[in-house]
Amino acid sequence: MGSASLRKSRVLALSLAALVGTMTFAVSPVLAAPATGPVASENAPAPDVNAGEAYTQFIVSFKKTPGNATPGGRANAWGKAAKQQGVTVKELRSLATGGTLIASDKALSDQAAKDFMDEIAASGAVDAVEPDARMTAVLSPNDPRYSEQWDFTAANGMRIPGAWDVSTGSGSTVAVIDTGITAHPDLDANVLPGYDFVSDATAARDGNGRDANAQDQGDWYAAGECGQTAASNSSWHGTHVAGTIAAVTGNATGVAGVAPNAKILPVRVLAKCGGSLSDIADAIIWASGGTVSGVPANANPAKVINMSLGGSGACGTTYQAAIDAAVSRGTTVVVAAGNSNQDASGFRPANCNSVVTVAASNPSGTLSYYSNYGATVDLTAPGGDTSVSGGGILSTINTGTTTPGGAGYASYQGTSMATPHVAGLVALMKAKSPALTPAQVESTLRQGTRAMPGGCTKGCGAGLSDATATMGLLGGTTPPPSGNLLLNPGFESGSASWTSDHADTFETGTDARTGSGFAGLNGWGQATSYTLDQTISVPSAVAGSSLSFYLKTLTDETTTATAYDTLKVQAISGGVTTTLATYSNLNKSTGYVLKTLDLSSFKGKTVTLRFLGVEDSSLKTYFFVDDTSVTTS
Repeated sequence: MGSASLRKSRVLALSLAALVGTMTFAVSPVLAAPATGPVASENAPAPDVNAGEAYTQFIVSFKKTPGNATPGGRANAWGKAAKQQGVTVKELRSLATGGTLIASDKALSDQAAKDFMDEIAASGAVDAVEPDARMTAVLSPNDPRYSEQWDFTAANGMRIPGAWDVSTGSGSTVAVIDTGITAHPDLDANVLPGYDFVSDATAARDGNGRDANAQDQGDWYAAGECGQTAASNSSWHGTHVAGTIAAVTGNATGVAGVAPNAKILPVRVLAKCGGSLSDIADAIIWASGGTVSGVPANANPAKVINMSLGGSGACGTTYQAAIDAAVSRGTTVVVAAGNSNQDASGFRPANCNSVVTVAASNPSGTLSYYSNYGATVDLTAPGGDTSVSGGGILSTINTGTTTPGGAGYASYQGTSMATPHVAGLVALMKAKSPALTPAQVESTLRQGTRAMPGGCTKGCGAGLSDATATMGLLGGTTPPPSGNLLLNPGFESGSASWTSDHADTFETGTDARTGSGFAGLNGWGQATSYTLDQTISVPSAVAGSSLSFYLKTLTDETTTATAYDTLKVQAISGGVTTTLATYSNLNKSTGYVLKTLDLSSFKGKTVTLRFLGVEDSSLKTYFFVDDTSVTTS
């Protein structure tokens, strides 16, 4: 290969990297028009609104100053803003996150709401202000009933039964923050007393707002309500989600749950027209064992929270504060990626930090057509496709059209259905290893995936969740994981899960062996050094382990005897670096060549795998790496 072509490819990669570094990306899929009001305080994030949506309630995070210690003092922050918009504002209550919920007497359009919040931010008295946005259930329901849980046992399912050899979830509590729950003989034995956090008594349909009754009263609405032209029956969404997590199993009735001996803590936040961010934030804190003013202490704090709900927009101060508080108490928060067939980075809480974000797969083992995707996704789980016979996710349901009726079963589809599969798996993990931190849970979930059986080009996270493999990473009687322990093995998600000291290591184009992503090291014709790393844990309960990858070496060197430019493959563990193999310009090739190296000596250890490319001061050698894999036997 000539020098010009090598140089051209490297210059292109650097140019693209420089361009990305100068671009600013929006976190919301729809941007409001530029504000004409005052510039927000430097310390307050820019408020986020959805085009076409009107708001009456806002959450304000005040700075801790003497002036903000009283309601009258806090009112100074919005006095000018209220006057400009011609509204009267009152303070409703304090949130468990530390924020203050305020309400205007008239609805403010998207731009008016943004101007209102910009003026509050400009007061200098607040750290953040955001609308009390509406969240809705992440669901694409369908009413036909199917009799098989392919999502548990089929070839493209989650391989649930093997995980039961290690744990059935005894001692784990999963909070389902959703529409509440209805009575069901396939659920009742596993349901704990929960709480109703819906503060709007009209939407709640119980006449009294917040109370200790988490019963789902129905989320139906008439035509023209909730911003919808057509009427909708009640979804009984929370009951369906709860059944996937912990339906009573072995009772010769209905369906099985992922964690059949776990307990469900129903926490009602969604009702007619969805639910408010302020209610959801308080629910997260209460469910994880935190304190919420005016609400009795939670007698059964959950170490797993399932949130099959969401809305568009940036995560925001309130959501993040609530999630951070839950995580600080050791609670893992599992959330739906969303059903908009868009990048999940534009949807909350999927884009919040410290959550496990779940996309949905179909019976073919590919990303479901409705599922959100992208680098924000941690992993994928079965979410179903009801357009395929038997392709939905079957779970517990209520048969009432509007208000609660009898118990039944139905198949739904959605990332709402994928999320409880993972939350149930976390319940199994916590029952087996209670000391696991949320970060360790997330890492183990990702490591326990296998490649998407049908492939995924949009971004499915680490891959398809594999319950048997995941529990195998924790020890027990299950077989060791047979899937790939490396994440993003073909670089289709760019640098995700890999680290390198050069941004242009992660490339796309026709030089990839499969797909469009690959890693390219060196290729400059001058003294350069590249590193490409990923850290994994090799299970102890394996007979052996190996690293495989495909290597293509392009070089301008003409010697047949001297290795001027080298690529070392190394394993770093316990502070010791072991070189597993060395390749060089002498391994020049026109195509990719499979390489396999033994990792058996590292079983039971955490090891950083490193590709180290070193080039001398003249003549180029370009090392391409693709389709990496670490497997066990």
